[in-house]
This record gives sequence, structure tokens and C-alpha cells, in this order.
Amino acid sequence: MIGFIKGKILSLTADTALIETASGIGFEVLVTGSAFSKISGKKEAELYTYMHVKEDGVALFGFSSLEEKEMFLKLVSVSGVGPKMGIAVLSGMTVGDVAAAIATNDVKRLSAVKGLGKKTAERIILELREKVAANITVSDKGEAVPIQLGSGDEDAVVALMTLGFTRAESMRAISKAKDSGATQIEDIIRLALQGM
Repeated sequence: MIGFIKGKILSLTADTALIETASGIGFEVLVTGSAFSKISGKKEAELYTYMHVKEDGVALFGFSSLEEKEMFLKLVSVSGVGPKMGIAVLSGMTVGDVAAAIATNDVKRLSAVKGLGKKTAERIILELREKVAANITVSDKGEAVPIQLGSGDEDAVVALMTLGFTRAESMRAISKAKDSGATQIEDIIRLALQGM
């Protein structure tokens, strides 16, 4: 598999880049909007890539960051979402916007992407909510913010999960409890439970 590509940009359109590597081979890469912005106006490109192999051909998809590639892989793991739809979603929204839409069950925001219907948006949210929401919280402005938990917080996460809460719910509650000033595990769990 080709996971990264670096080389000279021979041509660039809004959705495709032709990149010549040092070996003299030119790779046509379908890029997201942020990958296009990252390499636009430059002579050389560095992109994280995903190679999709199917019966009628091979396609290479390019991303501006590892986070964007990881979100793409999550999206295409959903039944009914192919690589081209994954690229369309990430071209229409940032990784943070996609994560926030999934975490907040915002079907309308997701289905605003051209070609993505309401049912597919609902399926994306249903299948990815736990995977995406486990590591983020949503700010008052509706933006995705990564949850930063320390090594000692795993005990609190496990304690809340044994009470029936999901990992994502537990992590968000613990993050809020710590933001409120709790430092001891007992205080963190107590405040987290009050906030749920």
C-alpha cells in the first residue's frame, strides 16, 4: 500500500494532483479540499495517501494530515460510504466539523455535503458516534475539541463505565470535572456523575 507520497507537482486541479516522485513515476491523487489548499501554489507536495483497489481499477486518495486520513478511513468503514463520498465529506467539511457533527448527532450539518443523503448521514452518525466522540468534546461554539486526559484518569473512566456509561460519555464527564478543578479521583468521579 502507498501511505505517503512526496514529489514534484506536475498538475493540480481542485480535486486531483499529478505528483512525480523521485523515481520518475507520476501518481494521480484524488485530494480533499484541505490537501488542495495545502499544496496549492507550491512546486512540491507531501500528502498522506490511501490506495483503494477494486475490480475496475486502482485509485490513490490524498490527505493533508494523518488526522484527516484517519477520519476518511472511519467514514469509508460505514456501509454505503465509498472513497469518493469520503473525499466529498472531507472536502465539504473540516475534520473537526465532521467530528463535531457526529458527536452532536447533527444530521442536517452532515447531509449538507453534496451527494450525501439524510439516511447515509444518519448511518455515519450511528456507526461512528462511539469511535469519534470518545476522544472529543464539543465547545459552546459547536467546535470539536480533543479531550486531554492524564494517565491516572483511566481508573475514573473504568469506574464510570462499570456504572453503565459509555467510554465517550465517561471521558467527556471526566474532562468537565477536571475543568471544574477536581484533582482527586473520588472528586473527579463525584463531579462527573453530577454532570451526567
